[in-house]
Amino acid sequence: MPAPKPAVLFVCLGNICRSPLAEAAFRQEAARAGLEAHAESAGTGDWHAGEPPDRRAQAVARRHGIDIASLRARQVEAADFARFTHIVALDHDNLARLERMRPPGGAAVSLLLDHVPGRAGEAVADPYYGAQAGFDATWADVSAGARALVAKLRR
Repeated sequence: MPAPKPAVLFVCLGNICRSPLAEAAFRQEAARAGLEAHAESAGTGDWHAGEPPDRRAQAVARRHGIDIASLRARQVEAADFARFTHIVALDHDNLARLERMRPPGGAAVSLLLDHVPGRAGEAVADPYYGAQAGFDATWADVSAGARALVAKLRR
C-alpha cells in the first residue's frame, strides 16, 4: 500500500503573515517537485480569525507568482493533530504552544527552519510590526524551509 499523502500545517501566531507565506511557498515547491501534498496554515491565536493575509504578505507572494488573497486566518484546533502528518511552527513560542496542545500520538511538531541544513533551531522572524523588507526576508526563509521540507518528504 502506498504511503499516505503528506499533509502539512504551518503555524505562526495570528495566521496572517508567516504561516500563509509558508503555506504558499510549500505549495509552490511541492508542485515544482511533483510532490502530492496537502498544505494549510493556522495560528495559535484567534484574534485574526476569518481575516485575509496581511496586505504586505499578499504583495510579496504576488511578486513570486502566488495569490494568497483567498486564504483566511484560523486558529489551530485539537483535530489538526490527527488531520495533518506534520505540524510546522515558524518560531519557538508557537512551537512550545503546539507541543503543549499535542495529544499523545498526534502529528509530529517541528520548526520550519529545522529542515534547512545549518539552520536548526532558528525561527522565522515575525515581520508584522516592520516594513515591507521584513516580508521579503520572511519569504526567503519560508522558501528555504519549504524547499528543504519538500526534499525531505520526497525521500
